[in-house]
This record gives sequence, C-alpha cells and structure tokens, in this order.
Amino acid sequence: MNETAGLRFRRQNRHEVITDHQAERVRKGNGTYSGRVFRVTLLSVGGFLLLPLLIIVLILESPIQPDVLVLKEPPPMSGCWEANHKLRLARRLYEDAIAGPESVANIGDVFYSGTADGRIVKLIGRRIHTVARLGKPPCGSPEDEVTCGRPLGIRTGPDGTLFVADAYLGIFQVNPSTGESVRLVLGGQEVGGKKLLFINDLAVTQDGKKVYFTSSSSRWQRRDYLHLVMEATADGRVLEYDTESGEVSVVMDNLRFPNGIHLLPDEESVLVVETTMARIRRVHVAGLNKGGMDTFMENLPGFPDNIRPSSSGGYWVAMSAVRPNPGFSMLDFLSQRPWIKKLLFKLLSQNAMMKLVPRYSLVAELHDGGVCSRSFHDPDGLVAAYVSEAHEHNGSLYLGSFRSPYLAKLDLSLV
Repeated sequence: MNETAGLRFRRQNRHEVITDHQAERVRKGNGTYSGRVFRVTLLSVGGFLLLPLLIIVLILESPIQPDVLVLKEPPPMSGCWEANHKLRLARRLYEDAIAGPESVANIGDVFYSGTADGRIVKLIGRRIHTVARLGKPPCGSPEDEVTCGRPLGIRTGPDGTLFVADAYLGIFQVNPSTGESVRLVLGGQEVGGKKLLFINDLAVTQDGKKVYFTSSSSRWQRRDYLHLVMEATADGRVLEYDTESGEVSVVMDNLRFPNGIHLLPDEESVLVVETTMARIRRVHVAGLNKGGMDTFMENLPGFPDNIRPSSSGGYWVAMSAVRPNPGFSMLDFLSQRPWIKKLLFKLLSQNAMMKLVPRYSLVAELHDGGVCSRSFHDPDGLVAAYVSEAHEHNGSLYLGSFRSPYLAKLDLSLV
C-alpha cells in the first residue's frame, strides 16, 4: 500500500466530532418538522370537526326570530331583595306522587291543582284523588300535551266550582264533587285575528260572570315556552270571557309573555305579569279607565310567573330564575344579542338550553306603589325548585311548580 492510499483509508475511517452547536441545530430541525406536522394535523382535525358545525350555522334556519330587547340594569340584591335561605325551610308534599303542580286553589282545607299529566287533582291530607281529566291519553310527555292537555292556572269560583286554564284545550269550569267539566273557551281558536295557542292563567269575578285570562302567545305553545322567552315577541294578550253571552274579547294586546293574572278587589283592573320584561302591569278592564294600562312594578330581580293575593293586602309573586346584581344574568346578556339566541337554538335543544339558566327560586311579597316588603330565597333550588306560584292559606305558603314532582309548603311563622 502506498502512502497516498493509506491517507485515503485513514480519512474515510476518521470519527466525526459533533459539537454542542451542531446538536442544537439538529434538535431545532427535528422540532420544527414535528411542530409543522402537529399544526397541520390539528388544523385538519379542527376543520373536519368544525365543517359540519359551520354548515349547520349557515344552512339551518333558526326556529326563533328574536327581537332586540333592552332591559334595565337589575336592582341590587340588597334590602328587601337580599339573598337568604328562607325558602329552604319549606317541606315537600306528595313528593314523586304529583308532577308539575303549576297552580293551587283551595276550598276550605282541601286543595286542588292541575298536573303535567293532564289531571285536575284533589289533595286531602296525604291522599291524592283525580277529580277530572280534561284531555285524552296518552299523557306525560311534551308531545302528548296537545291532546292530553296541560292545566295551568286554577281558581275557585262561586258555588264551590273550579275554573281552570288549560294551555291547549281552553278555559273550563269543573265541579270538584262530581268531576263534571264544561268547556267555556276553546283553545286554539282565533280571536281578534290571532290564535289562542298558549292559554296560561285566569281570574274570575266574584259573581262568576266574567273570566279574565292571559294568552301568552299566538305563535308558540306551552311546550315551546323557552322559544317564547327567547324570542321576546309582543304577541301576548289579556282576554275577557263573558259567561252570560259566551263572547270572548281582547282587553289588551302587544304584551311580551303575559303570564300570571290577578283581579283587584274593585274588579276594575287586573295585575298582569309580563315575564319577559321582568315587570307587572295593571290593565284596566272596567270603569272610566277601561282599555288603559300602566305599570304596577318594573325591573324585578327575576322573571316572574304567577301572582296571588297575600293576607296583608299585598301580592305574592314567584320567580324561578333571577337576574343577580352583582352577578351575571344569562337572559339579560342574551336579550340584546339576537344572533346568539338564533345560534343557540340551532345547536341546542330546549332541555339543553334550560341547563344554561341557573336554578334560583325567589318568592316576594309586593304592595301598591311597587314596594317589596319581604322575599324568600332558595339559591340553586335545593328544596323548592322551579317555583311558579305562592298560594297563601292559613298561615302557610303553598308553592306550586311547573316542573318539580312535588308541592312545597312554607310555614310563614318560621320566616
């Protein structure tokens, strides 16, 4: 082997020395490549997942066409409205034996209510008796409500009769002894150019000749009540039924979700809860001011449902969702953002939407002049959830619920 060949052999077998600087460049090169792969993969997966969502958002039509609604800043939860746990002193009655007792009426110590399975029931002691069934089975699901019926507001009339507002079937007079029922107003019929699609609550004069009732919407039925809340359209009305002539007439229209109704002692005005607006209106149904309307109380700290008299001359108002201040109110936030409402209803079911609204039960006693005298709270609705009405009798409040499987009773001497 000559000298030149030996040098070539030694150079080919010489070990390469890798410095720290070179290693750093290798690591950077590998990291850059891996990062690119990760980013491309992430974007591909993200695009794959978002594409159907984008198609839904762009192509599917939202079931609601919401109005822009401007609510005042909620009142501070202080003073009369200060949070407490007094509603948690209530005890549950007939738990898991009664479904959604929305409203309560009593004749003596016997109580009556309408339930989610379409029945009018009599509550005596620990027993539940079915008085009447206004619709036809099957019952128990939102899809069945149209034919089964859904009794909501219930009142006692003269001669010991019951007046019942069924959301779908109409206004009924029921004999609590025999169970015989007579339909006074047909649900779904057209009155004044609009259909009675969501009859809600009612009030009866002392002589039983006039029945005033709320029609919450001419567009949405009760089973779609959250659509009505979110759409916030002013298509609700107060109507009058004349028991002698059989005529139904419109007393007031252009209300946003009129809900509970109560006839004042002079029988010239009714208080009407306007749920979406978080306020209570006074509608004049007789006398010199007939046809007029003013505000009894506005900017409540929650969204009110039914209204019933208190023994002190005031009114009990029940709310199942509040507008916390300080705090965040989902419904207030959405009220000025109709595009978000549309998007939510494209993506979520009504039940899923309900879970976005925190449970908070609030019952308040109000007096003339918009004065709050006291309030009882159950944050998170641990004992009394989804309260719809507070009915006072013999020193206790009986708390109805549009959703819970029980009636609750609060002894007022404890609070």
